[in-house]
Parts: sequence; C-alpha cells; structure tokens
Amino acid sequence: YFIKRQLFFAVVGVAALLVISQVNYKILQKYSLLLFAGSVALLVVVLFMRDSSGFARWIYIGNLFSFQPSEIAKFALIVLFAHFAATNSDKMKTFRYGVLPFAVCLGMVVVLVVLERHLSGTIIIGAIGVAMMWFGGTHIKYFGLMVLAVAAVAAVILIVPSFMNYATERVITWRDPYLDARGDGYQTIQSLIAIGSGGIWGAGLGNSRQKYLYIPEPQNDFIFAVVCEELGFIGASIVVILFALLIWRGYVIAMRCPDKFGSLLAAGCVTHIGMQVLLNIAVVTNTIPNTGISLPLFSYGGTALLMTLGEMGVV
Repeated sequence: YFIKRQLFFAVVGVAALLVISQVNYKILQKYSLLLFAGSVALLVVVLFMRDSSGFARWIYIGNLFSFQPSEIAKFALIVLFAHFAATNSDKMKTFRYGVLPFAVCLGMVVVLVVLERHLSGTIIIGAIGVAMMWFGGTHIKYFGLMVLAVAAVAAVILIVPSFMNYATERVITWRDPYLDARGDGYQTIQSLIAIGSGGIWGAGLGNSRQKYLYIPEPQNDFIFAVVCEELGFIGASIVVILFALLIWRGYVIAMRCPDKFGSLLAAGCVTHIGMQVLLNIAVVTNTIPNTGISLPLFSYGGTALLMTLGEMGVV
C-alpha cells in the first residue's frame, strides 16, 4: 500500500525536479508575493478542516488526494525572504528593512500554524525564518531579542499548562517517557527499543520487529528508528553521512551562485532539509520532545516528498 502510493509521488516528484531544474529560478522572485499570499490563503482554509482530535493540517480534495499547506508555506517563506533580503541588501542592518517585513510575514504564518495545533510545523517555519534573516544580513543585535521572545514562549508553555497544553504534555513526556509508558510515552519508548535492538550491524533489511504494531507511524515520523533496527549503527551512520553530503553540496552551490537571490534561495532550501533531518533524528532518539517531524526523502507523505524534490530541483 505505502510503496505503491509513495512510488507514484516519487515519480511525479522526480519529474517535477527535472522540469524545475531547467526553469530560471529568478521567475520565483517575480512571483514571490503571490506565492506567499497563496500559501497563507491555504493555511486559512485548512483551519476549517479540523479532525475529531482538534488538529487541522490537511486539505482534502474529495476522495482523490490530500495535501499539507504548511509544506507549501515553508517554501513560500524561503522565496519571499530571499526576495526581501536581495532587494534590500544594503539596508538589512536597519530595523525597518532587516526585521520588520520579516517579522510581520513570519508572525502571520506562525500564528496560523499554531492554530492548526501543528507544533513541528511551527518550530521548522520559525527556524527557517530566522535562518533566512541571518543569511540575508539582519543585524546580530536583533537575534538577541528573538532568543528572549522564544525563551518567554517556552517559559509560558512550561508554567501555564492551559497555554498550548498539547506542547506542555509533550515536554513532560520527553523528560520521562515511562511516566505514561502505555500512553504519551509509548511511541518514544518503542522507538528507543528499536534503535537499541539494531546493535552494530542491524537485524537485516526488512527484519524489523518493532514496526509491526509496536511503533506507531513507523512509515512516517519514526522511520529512522526502523532504519536503525534493520541496518544497525553502521547503516544509520551511512544515512546520516549521505544527508550531510547532500546539505554540504547544497551550501557549496549557494555560495557559488552569481546573485544574492539565488544564493539565499538555495541556502534556504538546503537549510529546510537540514533542519528536518536534525529534528527528526533528535525526536526519534528522544533528544528533544516528540513533535512529529518527517524525515526528508524517507518518510511516507506525498506533499512532503513533492516539495522536497521540487526544492532540490531549484537548488
């Protein structure tokens, strides 16, 4: 079931990658505001499609297919911020050009994603926005204010449980998954068992036991735990090295780009993938709280795969 569906998106995604790689990326700068406005509109629409648990992350087109607007918003934000920074490159040290337009657009998207109750999307979008400002040349003193703002929100989440209570529960579970071993801590515990079971060489490709009704969503957010169990420490290390090489080559391309918009665009796309890899592995190993982040190019999910391959086409 998963192979057939993911193979379809992989074929379409690779085709999109090849087509996009032949298109002049400067066209994206021309339509950056339109792309961003469209992504914001989709984030508003998805709020009216909440499921029974109160989450709103998918837009369903009948019974044909569904897609996740937050994935589109990530790319739209990268394009818009690259446009802002390239257009005002000599004014990025000022608050008016180096902070204000970025803060307004980023705040708009973050608020909408928070309303979806999409914690992982909020973290990644916020991190992408800050990274793009750093690459663009925003003065370092403004990043200190951002750190204080993030620290304030984190403190509120911990002190006031009613504020983003789902986030507070995940922090409590992260500190000790065994407090609720059959409930909120179950997924993390089963992930750690899978990783430990892999040993050095692994159980062999296809031989994972934990993926059979033990780890929830083994084909998605926790697929790296299955990789560790089947391929062991050696195989998991090779996967990490391949991601590191991909990200390194992406930054080399960004640094060699002849214009600032293209350089920022490539750096943003590569940073997005790097962040998702880092955060996914951190979640699976319980280094950070469970936030449901997919592993690029590995996790099941059509929208994420299409957007990732599309971004690689841009790079």
